[in-house]
Amino acid sequence: MPKTHDMPRVAYFCMEYGLHEEFAIYSGGLGILAGDHLKASADQNLPVVGIGLLWRQGYTTQLINAEGRPYDVFPVYAYDFLHDTGVEVAVKIRGQETYCKVWMVDKYGNAPLYLLDTNVPRNGEREKWINFKLYGGNAEARIAQEMVLGIGGVRALRELGIEVDVYHFNEGHAVFAGVELIREKMARGMNFARAWDEAREQIVFTTHTPVPAGNECHPHRLLEDMGAYNGLNRKQMKTLGGDPFGMTVAGLRLARRANAVAELHGQTARKMWSNIQGTAPISHITNGVHCGTWQDTRIRSAYENGEDLWAVHQQAKQALIRQIGLRTSNWLDPEVLLIGFARRAATYKRSDLIFGQMEILEPWLNRGQLQLVFSGKAHPQDEKGKKIISRLVSLARQYPHRVVFLENYDMKLGRLLTRGCDVWLNNPRRPQEASGTSGMKAAMNGVLNLSVLDGWWPEGCQHGVNGWQIGDGYEGPGQDEHDRKCLYRVLQEEVMLTYYNNRARWVQMMRASIDMAHWNFSSQRMVQDYNRLLYSRGESERLIVEA
Repeated sequence: MPKTHDMPRVAYFCMEYGLHEEFAIYSGGLGILAGDHLKASADQNLPVVGIGLLWRQGYTTQLINAEGRPYDVFPVYAYDFLHDTGVEVAVKIRGQETYCKVWMVDKYGNAPLYLLDTNVPRNGEREKWINFKLYGGNAEARIAQEMVLGIGGVRALRELGIEVDVYHFNEGHAVFAGVELIREKMARGMNFARAWDEAREQIVFTTHTPVPAGNECHPHRLLEDMGAYNGLNRKQMKTLGGDPFGMTVAGLRLARRANAVAELHGQTARKMWSNIQGTAPISHITNGVHCGTWQDTRIRSAYENGEDLWAVHQQAKQALIRQIGLRTSNWLDPEVLLIGFARRAATYKRSDLIFGQMEILEPWLNRGQLQLVFSGKAHPQDEKGKKIISRLVSLARQYPHRVVFLENYDMKLGRLLTRGCDVWLNNPRRPQEASGTSGMKAAMNGVLNLSVLDGWWPEGCQHGVNGWQIGDGYEGPGQDEHDRKCLYRVLQEEVMLTYYNNRARWVQMMRASIDMAHWNFSSQRMVQDYNRLLYSRGESERLIVEA
């Protein structure tokens, strides 16, 4: 991997990559961010390669049954566009040599992505199944997958002859790569402290989730039994990750620099990990999305040439309405305000917040002032998330032609929704949203954000100019009721009033939204920030981390 643009050679480790809906090796935002990172790196000819796993069943195909409950299907995928590198590496898992074939994909305009695959003839049945389900199975299965990603990923780079200056761990799943780097150095005669110091100089780490449950921990006995110690001892592993072993804690201690993914998330992350000693300083690099993937070319052309944004937006809206009709037999009205909400069905995202006071919402629906379209998946083992989806499906059946739920959310639906809705709704329980990149995709298509001041939106929002804020950033008791009241107020007094009575202002806001988003919240800007602030030594060493 040659150096270009004076940028260090980077190996980007992530458990999932969203490159295209046909390539089902992603679950949601983390993977789509990783896919956009590789695409933007390729656009700018940067020396970046991705390391991941080839998931044979992917995450889940999530459908809705006759009772309105989501159920999961796990088809086995086979892909004929993968390049066989001819490389195979071994990782000892549970005392058994586990062989990992290395594939490469660059089909989607992305920097080379190398995927490890344990489904090879030399492995036993248990080993073959390691990389079948993304985020499926128990803690033992997860550790095995993370060992393949981290340990196997470093070994694959060695066998491929790819020289690396910086190892970028995108979330804690990759930290066993840091253990492997330490092991390599200790095998050359270094003691643990020096090996750790030298490894740290090569590693940067991105933390994503401010939700405690999303920061994975494992008992040391299980790690030892699985072989994740990888030549280190318990004292050394406790020094890295604590007891129990925290994957995020280890990531922060293994890295010379770390970052959160939005300015507010940086404040939250620094507070969240302030009691952990020996961690890298946490700055922030706000996420971005790949314009070539997510921005409608018609919108881009109309924006750049000063042409009519409303006409091309209506074309995108009609395309969405057509897909909704074909999928659900529920045909919406293109002249009625259409609000979209599509996210993972996690409780803190509050997908059903808008339905909290039906005596307010129902008249708007019945009078044909408002249409709502929802989509999203729950984790296959998340019963609370599935109950949220069931409620949304029930409401869609109760209010046909006004409320819609689209099953099996994927990148194709994501493109349709973030181009074709009029308004993009986002109401997480602040400050639990790290970034929220779907709103960036909507914004660069002139779809106006209506959002709580969480994630990226405090950096982009100019209320009444390029979108609207819900509330004032309140955190505390009664937060749901406070935010719902604010949502109804701004929806009635500003959003609907502007949509139906001031089309010129609405279109002006669309243009302001694209102005705000198309560079500042692009992955092209994001990878330049990573190079400047995290990968490169000069400016990175002078980076001031906010108190």
